Amino acid sequence: MTDNPVMLITGASSGIGAATARAAAKEGYRLVLAARSADKLQALQTELGGVSQVLVIECDMQDNTAQKAMVNQALKVFGRIDSVFANAGRGGEPGGFSEADPDVWKDMILTNIYGVGLTIQHCLPALRKSKGHLLLTGSAAGRVTIPGSMYSATKWAVSAIGYGVREELRGSGVRVTLIEPGMVDTPFFDKPPAHALMPEDIARAVMYAVSQPAHVDVNEILVRPTPAE
Repeated sequence: MTDNPVMLITGASSGIGAATARAAAKEGYRLVLAARSADKLQALQTELGGVSQVLVIECDMQDNTAQKAMVNQALKVFGRIDSVFANAGRGGEPGGFSEADPDVWKDMILTNIYGVGLTIQHCLPALRKSKGHLLLTGSAAGRVTIPGSMYSATKWAVSAIGYGVREELRGSGVRVTLIEPGMVDTPFFDKPPAHALMPEDIARAVMYAVSQPAHVDVNEILVRPTPAE
């Protein structure tokens, strides 16, 4: 078990992150789970094998020092990082560009873009060493134009980050995958959407990407719910 691969997941306390943690644990991964909600992370730690298999870290993804410490702690405990799923993010608010709360924009942009950039920067040395795998949670909203949506704009930016870091890493052996969900029933929504994917659907996409042989780089996985009749 001490040689099993290590996956670091941000935004791991619920939704897609928690579902991916469960899926990875079933495949024998040791886990580094990071989020703002320490109590939810601790419950996952207990569920998925305890402290020998799961390291939990309370971390604000907008905090550069905290993200650096997250990676250092992961390496101190497990000695390696094989996969990083930069999944932390937050949704938007109604109002479009005319009326939305700019403070909500600021928090969303710092989490969805700046926070992802910090995760990548601090994890890259370990991923280069392991010839590992970087995965980013983009969105179907980052592939289409949605009127008045700053959230969509942030996910367009995540797509650009994914393309850019893949080129930066070309020849290093590190693979980069954009995971692009459509509507997913997660805590983003107060009420479950009428037609939506489940977090486990996205977790399966993540595990598909990381399970490929080293010479296969799955660049993007776009997952949408089946249209209603």
